[in-house]
Amino acid sequence: MSKLLENDMIRLRAPEPEDLEQFYQWENDTGSWTLGSTTAPFSRFTLKQYLIESKNDPYSDKQLRLMIELNDTGETIGTVDLYDFDPFHRRAGVGILIDQAYREQGFGYQTLKLLEAYAFTFLDLHQLYAVVSQENHASARLFQKAGYVPAGQLVDWLSTGRDFKDAVLLQKINH
Repeated sequence: MSKLLENDMIRLRAPEPEDLEQFYQWENDTGSWTLGSTTAPFSRFTLKQYLIESKNDPYSDKQLRLMIELNDTGETIGTVDLYDFDPFHRRAGVGILIDQAYREQGFGYQTLKLLEAYAFTFLDLHQLYAVVSQENHASARLFQKAGYVPAGQLVDWLSTGRDFKDAVLLQKINH
């Protein structure tokens, strides 16, 4: 296992077919839909096809999803994504989900630091960014703790289905 994607507590690994049920639960949690871009439930079939067809190569898929796993138990506690991967401009968006039972224990911060090291050193990206609902204070705090800085407000950026919510663009530049 690569030490680049691992620390004393967690490791980031590629999704496996055994992750299907966990993906199904997380992707179909309607309480999280307004925080991201999900607008409808995912079937197990669709998620299984994703697991089968994804090369997990950011250059071909334009995204990279990694599972967050506890080293001591092997339990999967979340997922982190690089999305809108742009090798020319050397940037990617970051999305993170930590299972409710494991939030506010430092795992999100550790995940962002591991992902940052991988993105900046191995993928040679210049910047990472996150789009966070202005109402998602916990996520904004997490990204800011990891060194992301607010770069602008996106007005009416996220739809709730009934109205629109503002979002904050946060960036981390590799200096």
